[in-house]
Amino acid sequence: MSDHFKLLRIYTDEAAYFGDRKLFEEVASRARDAKMAGATVLQALFGFGHSAHQHRKHFLEDDQSLVIEIVDEDARLREFAASLADVHGIGLITLEAVEVLGGDSSLIATAIKA
Repeated sequence: MSDHFKLLRIYTDEAAYFGDRKLFEEVASRARDAKMAGATVLQALFGFGHSAHQHRKHFLEDDQSLVIEIVDEDARLREFAASLADVHGIGLITLEAVEVLGGDSSLIATAIKA
């Protein structure tokens, strides 16, 4: 289908907030508003970052590691990542090449043209 797509990964945790909103909700909402081709928020069973603080699933706490994955073109993802400079609580941000093999190509094409 296309080989010019990239995958932006944003690492954070469930306990992170941006104002009165969960950080992952803020980032996902901004991705939707920016008309990114697609975004998914994934929960991890266990994780840690540079601080070595362990994030794990626990029935009494909301402290799971989260990964927000966003697919779109390289330039659009770089611009989107730069637009998150005001959002504190984001961990690592990575960008990698992906090959889109299927899905609704008309939706992807529409998102890219927006």
